[in-house]
Amino acid sequence: MDYSKILNNTVREIKPSGIRKFFDLVGESKDVISLTIGEPDFVTPWHIRAAGIASLEKGKTYYTSNSGTMELREAISGYFDRRFSVCYDPKKEIIVTVGGSEAIDLAMRAIIAPGDEVVVVQPAFVCYGPLCSLCGGKPVFINTKEENKFKLTADELRAAITDKTKMLVLPYPNNPTGAVMTREDLSEIADVLKGTDIMVLSDEIYGELTYGMDHTSIASLDGMRERTIIASGFSKAYAMTGWRLGYLAAPAEIASQMLKIHQYAVMCAPTMSQFAAVEAMTNGDGDIETMRSEYNRRRRYLVSGLRAIGVECFEPEGAFYAYPNISKFGLSSDEFCEKLMKEHGVAIVPGSAFGECGEGFARISYAYSVEHISKALDRIEKFIKTL
Repeated sequence: MDYSKILNNTVREIKPSGIRKFFDLVGESKDVISLTIGEPDFVTPWHIRAAGIASLEKGKTYYTSNSGTMELREAISGYFDRRFSVCYDPKKEIIVTVGGSEAIDLAMRAIIAPGDEVVVVQPAFVCYGPLCSLCGGKPVFINTKEENKFKLTADELRAAITDKTKMLVLPYPNNPTGAVMTREDLSEIADVLKGTDIMVLSDEIYGELTYGMDHTSIASLDGMRERTIIASGFSKAYAMTGWRLGYLAAPAEIASQMLKIHQYAVMCAPTMSQFAAVEAMTNGDGDIETMRSEYNRRRRYLVSGLRAIGVECFEPEGAFYAYPNISKFGLSSDEFCEKLMKEHGVAIVPGSAFGECGEGFARISYAYSVEHISKALDRIEKFIKTL
């Protein structure tokens, strides 16, 4: 049977995730220190786990509303008001999803039609371009620059917009760079978008992981709430990756269309996870502060450690990634990372996995212990002395 005639060509042409490629290689190797995956090494706080367990003990094992339980949607609404000064109607403007990834997918599918253009900031997480292509859209990449602290500038955005532009993907705090957009930075972006029909997909999954500043949601700026879809979740802030729970916040007319796709695709998010998430949103602010403080300690340790052994590194202000510049070592990003793993047993992700402009960089996750990072730095130092 000739499957090439059966499979969707758009799907066939999509490249597999470069992150997962290196993660899988780690599984095939022995004595490898992995700093590849953006997954907290913290266990979900006990009071959150207990809420999930209690829901099972009480027999709460049925479907919920497609949008999620009202209790959770109210908790999300209150959280946004309390933490980021943005108000959303829990009845009409919030959808609980299966992870933040589904939230991004729903937003794309509800907005993008064949021929539409989506402006995607790079370097960025790997899903935006492929999901746009699956909708028949055309991703238009803006390559942010290290000298601009990997922030999107108003001039870059203005130059990328055409009469076909339908959406801007704004992934800040950024994976892989750790870059953050301040309120002043976002205000300049908002000025470019005002008067257009361009929607913003604001991926704020790392919104609680900023260092030395508070996160600003672009939806909180004047005139931006009506054109913004916020995608976020519980994985990073509350160490709940395996619970597979995210959410969307958007104007009611947009949310109602995303909800239809969600109904047909997954029905509803896991019930047990939703009960746990209510506890996280209601009583988890202290957990966020505890984990953020530890990430900040690791951030300082990793960046100073890289600089001490002669590796230039941008100062990340958010998320839990460092993004060192490795171009001076004379190897491509892929070559550098493959040799480092095979010869010295440290796995990191090549910057090229996050877009062509990532060539010459690598992503190192510090969602690992200081002891883990320390051993990796020792091996990296030995490796670069051979180059």
